[in-house]
Amino acid sequence: MPAQDNTGDRIALLQGTLDLLILKILLFGPRHGQGVARSIQRQSEEVFFVDHGSLYLALQRLEDKRWISAKWGVSDNNRKARFYSLTAKGRQQLTEKTSEWQRLTRAMGLILDGDPSSEEV
Repeated sequence: MPAQDNTGDRIALLQGTLDLLILKILLFGPRHGQGVARSIQRQSEEVFFVDHGSLYLALQRLEDKRWISAKWGVSDNNRKARFYSLTAKGRQQLTEKTSEWQRLTRAMGLILDGDPSSEEV
């Protein structure tokens, strides 16, 4: 499915955020790099677009940390591709990083949604 041409509406991903999203996508089973990128784009309703260079650097970084593993296989379109899987260590990191992200987004929400005039000075 081609991406919509609304690049102004897309949001760049920070390194740690991309790592977390990759771990989450792989929780549901092995995927090749393009499959990971498409899943992130689709599940974010086309808001996130993962640059291929960033994606493959992140996959390599996660593999180096042993949070994911990779093996060669054949994709749906009959091409040789590396398929990435979540490791036990990666599952642990996914749990920890998800908790951190939820705390962060809650704190951001408190500030952004709060009424500054109701604070004590």
